[in-house]
Amino acid sequence: MIVERQNKNGSVDNSQAGEAVGKFFAQNDYTGKRILVIIPDNTRSGPIGDVFKLMYDCLEQKAKAVDCLVALGTHQPLSEEQICTRLCMTAEQRSSKYATVKFFNHEWEKTETFTSIGRISADEIEKISGGLFAEEVDIAINKKILEYDEFFILGPVFPHEVVGFSGGHKYIFPGIAGDDIIHFFHWLGGVITNPVINGNKWTPTRQVVEKAASFLTTPHKLFAIVALEEELKGIFIGETAEAWEKAADLSEQVHITYKDKSYNTILGLAPEMYDDIWTAGKVMYKLEPILADGAKLIIYAPHITEISYTHGKWLDKIGYHTRDYFLKRMEQFKGVPRGIIAHSSHVKGIGTYIDGVEKPRVNVILATSIDKKRCEKVNLGYMNPDEVNIADYENKEDQGILVVQHAGEVLHRLASGFIPTI
Repeated sequence: MIVERQNKNGSVDNSQAGEAVGKFFAQNDYTGKRILVIIPDNTRSGPIGDVFKLMYDCLEQKAKAVDCLVALGTHQPLSEEQICTRLCMTAEQRSSKYATVKFFNHEWEKTETFTSIGRISADEIEKISGGLFAEEVDIAINKKILEYDEFFILGPVFPHEVVGFSGGHKYIFPGIAGDDIIHFFHWLGGVITNPVINGNKWTPTRQVVEKAASFLTTPHKLFAIVALEEELKGIFIGETAEAWEKAADLSEQVHITYKDKSYNTILGLAPEMYDDIWTAGKVMYKLEPILADGAKLIIYAPHITEISYTHGKWLDKIGYHTRDYFLKRMEQFKGVPRGIIAHSSHVKGIGTYIDGVEKPRVNVILATSIDKKRCEKVNLGYMNPDEVNIADYENKEDQGILVVQHAGEVLHRLASGFIPTI
């Protein structure tokens, strides 16, 4: 049974969320158990800390241990202070009430982090992908979850470019997963393309995630939240796939904005929680469907100084290109992790590569603190952020110009249902 509380037209306050959390723990006894809570890093918004504290209040006097593992995927590790910020925890609270809680980053760069729990067969992959791929995929996960009696997944659900909607078992795959499955399913999403995947529930990539999750043996539950920035709209607690699906249904209502027409220019203001283009690329992912052919998207983020803190060297080498540019030259990119190729093609957007000529459908421009030379090196446009006056772009929708605040989490679609594909 799923315990839930939702209010898409208003908000779920802390008292109401507490009632839902309390009801779940009244029905499920964790006395004497070691519990690991898997949480997102700081590139996701939502009242994660508020819900964690509600959970901890129910577990503190019963569970033998309550620890946290940050599902980084391949993002940068968080400091102790950053994890406290993620959990809305003051230094005084950390040293007193939450002193026994251990914080762990997912150490994705270390081979000793992982253990394999199985393999998805080539036949199964061929079936799931509709014939796009036929290869065996190893399922490696952070073996730390095997040290606990049970684990909880705590995190938000949003439309997502690779799996359709984030959350649920995605916090395991790729959140704490090994390279093989991470790079496989990201490239599968890249081949299908962002406009086709984003905002749809049961995508082939989500099916890969759920198939991988079927190999998990440690009992676990999901605490899924749906929020607009920090405003909680819903909380869903229980069996992971079922709770995730209910959260995705609410996210579809909360996180998708429909527009009557496409735009020639969009200025997307990236929030500071995105600290490189690897994460701020979400501005493109959520706005690509409403960009007209030949349009320009400006990712405005003066605070960003780096393409990718973890994968910058690869991106300097391959640059940003359309899917077809890579598909027709895959031998040339042999050895490049496919998840990085997928990110490249998602940021550049869909387009063609015919007779050696690449034609992206739209022009992506960085108005960041990354200099012009670097932007040109990676095949993206450049604007000096100091010369961008946001007011010049506002209130001009009738001229085909749109400004999007806090871009990167709310998906924009055309009301007509048209999806740009090439």
